[in-house]
Order: sequence, then C-alpha cells, then structure tokens
Amino acid sequence: QVRLVESGGGLVQAGGTLRLSCAASGLVSSIRDMGWYRQVPGKQRDLVAIITSSGTTNYAESVKGRFTISGETAKSTVHLQMNSLKPEDTAEYYCYSNRWGDGMDYWGKGTLVIVSS
Repeated sequence: QVRLVESGGGLVQAGGTLRLSCAASGLVSSIRDMGWYRQVPGKQRDLVAIITSSGTTNYAESVKGRFTISGETAKSTVHLQMNSLKPEDTAEYYCYSNRWGDGMDYWGKGTLVIVSS
C-alpha cells in the first residue's frame, strides 16, 4: 500500500498562486508515476498534471503555462505550483500515484482549492 498526504490548499483570489505538496509513505520503493487530479461536485475526476519516474511531465491543456509539477518519484514527493489561478480552477485536488507491477492506483484524501473572482 501507498499512503498519500496532500497539503497546501486554501482560498486565493483570481490571479493568485498556491503550491500543493504531496508526500507518499508505505511501499514507495516502486512508485512509477505521481501527479495531481481535480474534481468538482457532480463531475468526473480529471488529470491536472503528472510526472513519471523518468521525469516526463504531462499537463491538462487548461493548466499549461500556469501550473508546474515538480518532484521526484524516487523521493516520493510531488508538488504543484499553481500560478495565475482562475475561478474555474476551484476544485478538490487529489494526489495520485501508481507502482510498478501491482496495477493499482493510489489516491490521497484531497485538498480543497477555492479561487474567488
């Protein structure tokens, strides 16, 4: 099992910045990818950004140029720097990881980001 704990959410005005962090514990030796998803009530959980064990990153189109994912899967940490926040970025943000070989997805409990207009 992998346990993920997020931090850094909160309330910010449009145009502001927030930095989310996620720390993994447990069976972290074989973590492959780590990243962030977000979800608003009544909608599906969508990918925001992800970083692979080789350092490759991938972003949702809606956040490209504004959000930056960083961290190292080998160190079991990942961060999401969010700049130029918009009200439509308001959501619960979930840390995500997977591991080589077990075919499972791991999720944190989420951290709420609210962007006021």
